[in-house]
Amino acid sequence: MARAGLSPRAVVDAAIAVVDADGPAALTLAAVAARTGVATPSLYKHVAGLGELRTLVSLRVLEEVGEVVNAAAVGRSGDAAVAAVMQAWRRYVLDHPRRYMLLPLAPHADPMLEAAAKRLLEVFFAVLAGYGLGGADAVHAIRRLRAAVHGFASLEAAGGFAMAEDVGTSFDGLVEMVVASLRPPGDQAHPAVVGRR
Repeated sequence: MARAGLSPRAVVDAAIAVVDADGPAALTLAAVAARTGVATPSLYKHVAGLGELRTLVSLRVLEEVGEVVNAAAVGRSGDAAVAAVMQAWRRYVLDHPRRYMLLPLAPHADPMLEAAAKRLLEVFFAVLAGYGLGGADAVHAIRRLRAAVHGFASLEAAGGFAMAEDVGTSFDGLVEMVVASLRPPGDQAHPAVVGRR
């Protein structure tokens, strides 16, 4: 029997649950229908098909990442803000490794994702403004930061760091590398900027 109150948001919630439980490859309309208690054709009242549903899931993940990094940046500036943003991003990946795999890599190419992508980008531009970075310099810095935290956290979530040494210590070193790359030449590192969780 169909569950009362099914909505596009509830369909996305169910899709996220499928992904969290079984991974992105398990996301099918049939799996979502089973989780929501409706026949598969009933989902078409809420989404146009699997392609749109995957986009909506990607949008949710993009929005969630944006929310956590924005919350981390609030009230901080400079190295402390960058460290907090990187730690928050890493924590999201570790807490939600399967749904994170659906984070869109080129969200600006999709009109459905563009606004959320812009909001996330604005957080980074605001954080980097504390270093006097703008324009092309800020874009290059954002790319470095994004590549560093995405790559590290994705490898960590996939079990890619098997040696006994503490992974958090390795990440702290990565944060220090990133913040050092943002400082003006001659500006010395501030002690204890990482402030690991």
